[in-house]
Amino acid sequence: MKVNISIAQQQLDLLDDNGHIIDQYLISSAKNGVGQENGSFCTPLGKHIIRAKIGKDQPINTVFIRRRPTGEIYTPDLGKRYPKRDWILTRILWLSGREPGFNQFGTVDTMRRYVYIHGSPDSVEMGKPGSIGCIRMRNCDLLALFDRIPAGTDVEIKN
Repeated sequence: MKVNISIAQQQLDLLDDNGHIIDQYLISSAKNGVGQENGSFCTPLGKHIIRAKIGKDQPINTVFIRRRPTGEIYTPDLGKRYPKRDWILTRILWLSGREPGFNQFGTVDTMRRYVYIHGSPDSVEMGKPGSIGCIRMRNCDLLALFDRIPAGTDVEIKN
């Protein structure tokens, strides 16, 4: 299996081994656009892999900070109490670049930038940019994807 992400279409495609689309999901990439540099808050382009899958068996809407569950479950009331938080919910698929000098190593390293595919509050609009670099998904879509792909799955992010 392979994952293709289209920034232009704000869509994630899950492909089988023959390159046929199995499923499609709306996403939300970075509001700052695409870019490789650390600190840019942009979504990195190119070839990646799923470095790690985080959150297996956690409840839906589990809140993560630094890839660890906080013990909180997201609710709209929690969101109102912390309006500036960048909510990382339910599961994390941690991306690692595969192209040295482009999205791997140095100041362009996707993994060291902590770029994930992760869940978001239901109120977050999909289909348009809005994140600070990560790929946001609806929690139900992320759960379906998480259960279908192993760590090491190829991910390509295209403009």
